[in-house]
Amino acid sequence: MITVATGNETLTRDALAVLQPGFAGTAAPDWVRRQVGEGLASVALFGRNVVSEEQVAALTSQLRSERDDLLVAIDEESGDVTRLDVHTGSVFPGNHALGAVDDPDLTRRVARELGRRLADCGVNLDWAPSADVNANPDNPVIGVRAFGADTGLVARHTAAYVQGLQSSGVAACTKHFPGHGDTNVDSHHALPRIDVDAKTLRRRELVPFRAAIEAGTKAVMSAHILVPALDPERPGTLSHRILTALLREELGYDGLIVTDAIEMRAISDAYGLERGVVLAIGAGADAICVGGGLCDEGTVLKMRDALVAAVVGGEIPEERLADAAARVRGLAHWTVQARRTAQAEAAPDPEIGLVAARRALSVRRETAASAVDGPVYVATFNPEPNIAVGDVTPWGVAGELERMLPGTVSGCFSGADAGTAVLAAARDLRIVAVVRDEHRHPWMRRALDVLLAARPDTIVVEMGIPQSVPRGALYIATHGAAQVCGAAAAERIVAG
Repeated sequence: MITVATGNETLTRDALAVLQPGFAGTAAPDWVRRQVGEGLASVALFGRNVVSEEQVAALTSQLRSERDDLLVAIDEESGDVTRLDVHTGSVFPGNHALGAVDDPDLTRRVARELGRRLADCGVNLDWAPSADVNANPDNPVIGVRAFGADTGLVARHTAAYVQGLQSSGVAACTKHFPGHGDTNVDSHHALPRIDVDAKTLRRRELVPFRAAIEAGTKAVMSAHILVPALDPERPGTLSHRILTALLREELGYDGLIVTDAIEMRAISDAYGLERGVVLAIGAGADAICVGGGLCDEGTVLKMRDALVAAVVGGEIPEERLADAAARVRGLAHWTVQARRTAQAEAAPDPEIGLVAARRALSVRRETAASAVDGPVYVATFNPEPNIAVGDVTPWGVAGELERMLPGTVSGCFSGADAGTAVLAAARDLRIVAVVRDEHRHPWMRRALDVLLAARPDTIVVEMGIPQSVPRGALYIATHGAAQVCGAAAAERIVAG
């Protein structure tokens, strides 16, 4: 395979250009720099590559010493899914909080400031925003990553986010086409299936993507989902009907199409990495995201060689691979030009994240509830995190309340006896119970039942989707679990 790949330099460089691999470490590995020199046109950063903004800037500078127009992508949605703030929690609220406020100008300002930060770090492609309509409240992987469940709301905020991000010279990548909101399976683990008719898809799922295209989104990310109404055989990422006939031809989109991480089990279990890459490019994708798990040079070369072999063997037309590579290089060129313009116009707006988080709070208060005038016990009910969010990033209100109310104590709880355990741990301190998607976790609901029966003055902070009935002496819905959402909630608790 490798001898075939190296026999045609143009073909080999095009095959490398469509790959968007991640890597291990906080400095540029030799193998990545070597492959950039051989034709690799983009790389991906994840939480494992981030220590600080200064370190990320040094890393991207290293990479660009090999190629000044390199695309550097990151999965920075802000809110619950953050890579730039992976160790501290995001300073920006996520989509659901912005949707709760429903001020497109605010969304535009938040995305613009995020783009400014990313650009300062040398990142020029962000796999955001999520344009999914959260039609299924039990969705285990989208949830607060969506602006909401209303199609029109999602569409207007998707467009505003794209405009704001790209005004900073960072390309937006609207995801997950054709829409991941009506699933009850996480595609990191298995292949989700959406069984709705084509008419419903067009009036619900596709509307935000139309809005993103009209707003000029530079990239669209495919979803690893099976949508029988569109293609009964192939998931979106591997479907010519979805990527080419629908996205390109019907919706008129001419920008970059990038896959969701190709190693996710929805694809890798059924097709394998190399076969998945070939099918995705053949279906109409232009760039292959790979490396949510660790990626190495051998994996990249195998995928490169599989693409070359598919062209040599006639499975993929050479023109299709060349077109995909040209789109990757074209987007890289756009980011260079756009950043020059943005540098002259972008003024920092460092408080916008907190401003947005404060506006996103929904508060319900029992009139008889007493004010908080001393230390409290913060009980955080921890659900199992999904892979997109990860288990590294801190969340909740404990840290802020410990700072604001000296003597405050905190603990994390889960499982059938969580409520009883909190009562024992809290002793005489007033309880602040922090939940995340209570409606999806029966054990969490039972824990609150126990707490409120014994301690009706308990304060409840919901940091997921506020689908359950509000309860507690004071109830605060933050519409997301970002660090800045916790800070806004803590302010409100202390203010009374």
